[in-house]
Amino acid sequence: MTSAEPVTEPEVAPPARRTPVQRVLTAAGLVLVLAGVSVLAWVGWETWGTNVVAHRRQAEAVTSLREEWQRGGSTVRVEAGVATAIVRIPRFGKSYEIPILEGTSDAVLASGFGHFGGSAEPGEVGNLALAGHRVTHGEPLRDMPSLQPGDEVVVETRTATYTYVLDTGGDDLVVPFTATWVIDPLPTNPDGGVEPDQTPGQKLITLTTCSELFHTDNRMIAFGHLDSVARHP
Repeated sequence: MTSAEPVTEPEVAPPARRTPVQRVLTAAGLVLVLAGVSVLAWVGWETWGTNVVAHRRQAEAVTSLREEWQRGGSTVRVEAGVATAIVRIPRFGKSYEIPILEGTSDAVLASGFGHFGGSAEPGEVGNLALAGHRVTHGEPLRDMPSLQPGDEVVVETRTATYTYVLDTGGDDLVVPFTATWVIDPLPTNPDGGVEPDQTPGQKLITLTTCSELFHTDNRMIAFGHLDSVARHP
């Protein structure tokens, strides 16, 4: 017998040192991955998270208003501002109830409809001008394009329920955000075309929202008039 040959371990080459360029590329790749994750998180929050928060705020404001009305009050202060009324749009479903808050700040629009300052109160002569998000933050006017002439917009306050009827469809008129004529007491289109009946003394309503689901400087507009009033006891 011959003695066994000694076993020698294969030589293992030391890991190659990365060059400065490789280190920079690796770091840049990690930054891009983290940036991508952050963007996805932000998009998820904007698309779904803000809706969850806004729907909760809307429901709380509606509940607080009804409780205040039972106590004899007419408005209630919520986190975003002062809530004054509740909007129902039958075309959007039986459960659709969105509070109206004074002003059009970001906080207000994240909690319901915003009531343009200086525009008419519900049932008054002039133009009850309301703004609402079309996407994110509760998106109360996401389905604005589906609105048709003849659709009802019901505005409930402590003292009365006002039923407005739309005269124009939800996507019949698109204007730049600078077109402030749409919230005038009697909106008159400077370019002609879509506008309310130009009879003075009308009791109008105007709905405004973004014309597209994503960022846009254009606004989609719908006009309506007061059709009936039901006084509360």
